[in-house]
Amino acid sequence: MSTPAAYNIPNLLTYGRILAVPLIVLCFFVEGRLQSSDFARWTALVIFAIASITDYLDGYLARIWNQTSNIGRMLDPIADKLLVASVLLLVAADGTIAGWSIWAAIIILCREILVSGLREYLAALKVSVPVTRIAKWKTTLQMFAIAFLLAGPAGDKVLPYTTEMGILLLWIAAAITLYTGYDYFRAGLKHVIDE
Repeated sequence: MSTPAAYNIPNLLTYGRILAVPLIVLCFFVEGRLQSSDFARWTALVIFAIASITDYLDGYLARIWNQTSNIGRMLDPIADKLLVASVLLLVAADGTIAGWSIWAAIIILCREILVSGLREYLAALKVSVPVTRIAKWKTTLQMFAIAFLLAGPAGDKVLPYTTEMGILLLWIAAAITLYTGYDYFRAGLKHVIDE
């Protein structure tokens, strides 16, 4: 008897990525209660790293095992956006990023919301907007930036300027995010205008 598509390994990895979000939030809650617990930050980083690896694995396994599914196509981008958005909000709330650096996070979050809306609209028109290679690089850079920011003050004790490297990578990711967002809108707007 074959496994239903909803419970195949690629989709289970996606579900795991969604479950990682409250676990990372819990680590920050514990850190706040323990007054600077480096263990909580490192735990959040490990959970985030595993979740980021599943982002690559779920799509790869779905393709090579021919296990792509509608639920996977729907949940995969949602899982990515939940993971990125929640961690950016956490590092902003705890002051790891502050001042002008928050604008990099805002750029990334706004682009994710706008592109999701555009994709949903275009899907109703039966128009597919494929993910570009540069968008994949943007996602990878975003994940590295967030990993450095998750390590934050705990990471600074092991590798000086960990937080600053995270902020620099976040700004680079934000710049690429603007470009890829423009790229998506340019490709999608012609369908909106034609309609």
